[in-house]
Order: sequence, then C-alpha cells, then structure tokens
Amino acid sequence: EILTVIERNSRINIKELAVLLDSEETLIANEIQDMETEGVICGYHTLIDWSKTSGERVNALIEVKVSPQRGIGFDSIAERIYKYPEVNSVYLMSGGFDLMVIIEGRTMQDVAGFVTMKLSTLDTVLSTSTHFILKKYKDYGTVLAKKREDIREKMTP
Repeated sequence: EILTVIERNSRINIKELAVLLDSEETLIANEIQDMETEGVICGYHTLIDWSKTSGERVNALIEVKVSPQRGIGFDSIAERIYKYPEVNSVYLMSGGFDLMVIIEGRTMQDVAGFVTMKLSTLDTVLSTSTHFILKKYKDYGTVLAKKREDIREKMTP
C-alpha cells in the first residue's frame, strides 16, 4: 500500500502516510527506508511540463535493432546506451525491434547528432528508427494537456 500511495504523490509526508494507512510513523519510515536500501524505491522525481516554460526540450523515442551478444544478450548494449546523459530510459521490447530508447535534447539537431554520432556507431547496433514527440497529453499518469473549451457556435434547427 505504501508504494501505491507514494507512486502517486512522492511529496506526501510520513505523518500523512501513517494516518492514511492507519499505521505508526516509525513503522512507515522504516519500511520506506528498507525499500530504498533494497532498490525497490529507486528515486523520487518531479514531473515538469516544459512546454509551459521558456526552456526548450525535444524528446524522441528511438527504436533500436541490435545483435545480441553470446552469453549476455542485450544487457551489455543496453548498459552502454543508458550511460549516455541524453538517455532518459531504455527498455527491452518484444516485436519488430529490440530496444526502445527515450532521449531528450535541446533541439532536433541534438537528437539527430546523438543518433548518428553515438547510438548508430555502436558495434552491435544494426538499425535505428527515430520518432519525435510532438506533444505530451499525459506523462507518468498526469494529464498535461487540459481539455479545450468548445468554441463552436451553437446551431439552431
């Protein structure tokens, strides 16, 4: 239950969490500490709608086909990719490609440069396909695009 609550609101304090879960504060604090130590809780993040700021960001999804290495499969190449600072996420996928890489750059040229100069030159990368994110409607469970008001004129019969 703790994980479900803090996944939706990582800013909730221990006291509120204890009341919500009908438990003692020290017990909740100890459980959270244990989960952080064990790597169950990997971090806490702030979700920012960058389109509402002066900061320009470009996000892209990159489908990557790779040649898996004997004995280690995809893990080695995935590790090489996720170490780049531009990379936000790397996922092993089923289907027509092997890895999904999500990156962020200042411009489309930054993203293109990453793909051509860093990603596609890795020895086990066979091909890439880049998709730019044009607009985020919902991110990490949070709706970013507010529902627009219908401004059409009403028709009378």
